[in-house]
Amino acid sequence: MDKLDCLTAPPPKQRGIFCNRTLNLRSIKAIGYDMDYTLIHYQVEAWERRAYEHLRHLLESEGWPVGDLTFEPDLVIRGLILDTELGNLLKVNRFGYVKRAYHGTQPIDFETQRSTYARTIVDLADGRYVFLNTLFSLSEGCMYAKLVDLLDQRRLPEVLGYSDLYGRVKDRLDATHMEGQLKAEIIADPDRFVLLDPEIPLTLLDQKEAGKKLVLITNSEWVYTRAMMRYAFDRFLPDGMTWRGLFDVVIVSARKPEFFSSRAPLFEVVTEDGLLRPSVGRLREGGHYLGGNAGLVEQHLRLSGDEILYIGDHIYGDVHVSKSVLRWRTALIVRELEDEILATEEARGAEARLDLWMREKEDVERVYARLRLELQRMRAGYGPVVGATEAEIQARMNELKAKLAALDARIAPLAKASAEAMNPRWGLLLRTGNDKSHLARQIERSADIYTSRVSNFLLATPHVLLRSHRGSLPHDPMGAPPGADRQNGDVAPVDDAMPVGM
Repeated sequence: MDKLDCLTAPPPKQRGIFCNRTLNLRSIKAIGYDMDYTLIHYQVEAWERRAYEHLRHLLESEGWPVGDLTFEPDLVIRGLILDTELGNLLKVNRFGYVKRAYHGTQPIDFETQRSTYARTIVDLADGRYVFLNTLFSLSEGCMYAKLVDLLDQRRLPEVLGYSDLYGRVKDRLDATHMEGQLKAEIIADPDRFVLLDPEIPLTLLDQKEAGKKLVLITNSEWVYTRAMMRYAFDRFLPDGMTWRGLFDVVIVSARKPEFFSSRAPLFEVVTEDGLLRPSVGRLREGGHYLGGNAGLVEQHLRLSGDEILYIGDHIYGDVHVSKSVLRWRTALIVRELEDEILATEEARGAEARLDLWMREKEDVERVYARLRLELQRMRAGYGPVVGATEAEIQARMNELKAKLAALDARIAPLAKASAEAMNPRWGLLLRTGNDKSHLARQIERSADIYTSRVSNFLLATPHVLLRSHRGSLPHDPMGAPPGADRQNGDVAPVDDAMPVGM
């Protein structure tokens, strides 16, 4: 085996970087990073369970009967939408149509869902809807669903509507984070909560040595940021180097998304325990700051717009606003992507059979519909004559109906398994049946590229040109352009997107 073969091998598919808009990393002069769930990955269930338990304790202290409520990690997934007017959890497709719904923790049957949302297109600009777009949202969504059940049972001590109930959950969860008890637990026992990735520090070293300016912009406070970065980075860096040496500037308590659009004041962090002093309004290399705004970052770097790439896990707070306001290039971290790609890869054989049988069903349905029209014309006495009798047409229709029933019997279990991949309640993160989920549409609109973890850039190198595929249209021929879904012409699921190097 050639010594260089290990360097030229393509990355595993689940470690690919997927491109919505062509991005030449060589033209990027600076890279900004979020910290939580971007540079630092957490044990999601452990973190969200403790957040849930802290939230439950606050509510219980106010006399709410929540002591027996437990966190269910599979009850909610990222990308769901809360309908706070009706107390429902929704999975919505890219057009805003509701495809699955739960009221509290109970599934809504198809007819009820249809009658409730038949005339509704979900628009996130409407205040009744809350988009659960980060992993930090899981405890929030789980608690809300369970409290809806208690509210319906009239077990809560106050008279509340579903919207008021969400407001209470949100306020108490924010209080949990603001009081710092949860983060103090994480600092005290990081082994329990943090997933170490030794390749992330090396990735940033590569980028720094390639001439990129690196900036850390996080909403977390200084003491927590210092503890987490030291724990997750310093052990993997060269002797004598700490995480601070990677970054040209560090900004904590940034208050994103306002950071990208406001002119908030800047304070310099001058002691290890976070003592502050007002800044003169400009950044210095190697400095650590609280607050400020993106304009100061651009001024310090002497860069702007598409010279800067920002990488984060929050669709709105990290990528949407930085892209729409500043025209920075954007990358979204979607940790669940790895499991989703593996699940779709494992299901390829079943999906191929399902696709084949669905094509056959479409052909049978087409012939059946044609025969039904011929029977209609014959009985009404209009149109061209085909030469067959009514009895012959009816007999052929009966044969086709039996064939459709047999196909449905084969399709149903495969379709059910496909719909429940990754999560038995909600299915895949980025799909709703054959269509994209609302989350997938948000990623497509806001993120130039997306990937499962920052260390995937290590496999791509700081010198890669990431090319997007030609977009598909329903009338495109099957198999072209690359990434087209063979059944209906939609953009392919994430397992058909082309990762770097493949």
